[in-house]
Amino acid sequence: MAIRYSKPPVLLHDVIDDLGAVRDLLAAQAPYTPLGGWFSPGADPHARTRTMWFQNDWVHDDFVADGSRIFLDHPGYIEAAKEFYGAEVVEPQSVYVNLMAAIAEGGPAHTDNPRFHGRDRTNTPMWVLRVMLWSGVFDGYEIVQATAIWWMNDVPDGGGLLYWPNGPDAAPVEHSGAMANTALVGDNHGMFHQVAPTGPFDEGTIRVTPAATLAPVDDPAGDWVVTDHGEVRFRAPLDTYRVSVLWKADVYATAAERDRRKAGSLSMADVADTFNDDLARRGSAVRFDPARADDPALKAEMATVYPEAVPVGALSSSMG
Repeated sequence: MAIRYSKPPVLLHDVIDDLGAVRDLLAAQAPYTPLGGWFSPGADPHARTRTMWFQNDWVHDDFVADGSRIFLDHPGYIEAAKEFYGAEVVEPQSVYVNLMAAIAEGGPAHTDNPRFHGRDRTNTPMWVLRVMLWSGVFDGYEIVQATAIWWMNDVPDGGGLLYWPNGPDAAPVEHSGAMANTALVGDNHGMFHQVAPTGPFDEGTIRVTPAATLAPVDDPAGDWVVTDHGEVRFRAPLDTYRVSVLWKADVYATAAERDRRKAGSLSMADVADTFNDDLARRGSAVRFDPARADDPALKAEMATVYPEAVPVGALSSSMG
């Protein structure tokens, strides 16, 4: 396993002082749309293939939602990340939220998608970025990212987080039960983790189309409603949903290291040369050709040399 595997995350308690502000922020940034992402491009907009896992960005690039700085600038996160990495520089970059319900299987057991100086999802296929991470030969260019996952409530049915603090070959640990206003801070790019099944479970996994939305409704019950092509698919109070907020920050040991790393930017030709030098060193006949970056056959060939681990004890996933 070439990945730089993380040490165990740190659990914080009583993270947010004003939970009412979070509820206001959740409502103000509605509606939320189903998680799709890089793993399901070109999905049929009329097929009910998505689970009720809804997501939205609160901080991304040059967008900062009003009220989101209670997470973005959280001093507890910044100090925990500095201590976790032994770093002097922590630069918060993004905040996004997940709202989930009625998912009878787990989420995918995974490590988070990486970024490198000069290479990210805007200019490089995600599968290439992941192979770069798992190869271990681009560590000097990786943008090390701290992650904090915060939970709003204890989640009435399931909804815990499985994580593998001792590596993918050891049994996972589960954070569940008393989750309200806690956060795990660590390196989710270097540690497998998986969302556990999330209720209510009486209807099994409820699936929606990519066009579905989740938003509060203005009535005395204060329910949040999933609407899909004009049809109400699910309706329940906010506390029925599993609500988590994720924070990410770039981390550097020193300001000098930050400046040095930012000055070194990988081109796709650099990626190809680095891969091919390593492939030759390993005695492999496989070669990385940037012109074939969209070829599934190249992805399969590279996976034979740089496979991702499969963690022990992972649950079956609703996403296949």
